[in-house]
Amino acid sequence: MDTFISILHVAGAVFIVGPMAILPMTAMRAVRAGNGSQVAVLAKSTTIFAWLSLLVFVFGFGAMSMAPEEYELSMTTPWILWSIILYIIAFALTLFVVVPSMKKAAAALGETAGDAAAAPKASYPAIAAGSGISSLLLLAVVVLMVWKP
Repeated sequence: MDTFISILHVAGAVFIVGPMAILPMTAMRAVRAGNGSQVAVLAKSTTIFAWLSLLVFVFGFGAMSMAPEEYELSMTTPWILWSIILYIIAFALTLFVVVPSMKKAAAALGETAGDAAAAPKASYPAIAAGSGISSLLLLAVVVLMVWKP
């Protein structure tokens, strides 16, 4: 059963957390192109993937709890604790900075009939910075999961 949970954890990281990190970058291209409806769809998709990423989080706890006793893993194991902290920050950035910025850009583009120049100048940098930082945090989680210092 521990192998199955580990597979779910890793597959979820690839197929759920991966899109959560990449979709905002696609949205930036849509903002530049002035495609408000595409930005709106990408904002909704990013929200769904962010909430689904909690499954990966739960599967990680399952994998940790099923690990052999010789590894002495717990939530206070430093690499696990840091992974949890970094993931929570990335999750919060995505839901509370990136997605609202994407929605704001989509609304502005919808109001201006696709005129990219009229999109709020604040939303594009917020999407870029928020998603970039979130992606770097998620990359750090991957490093910690593999390296296990």
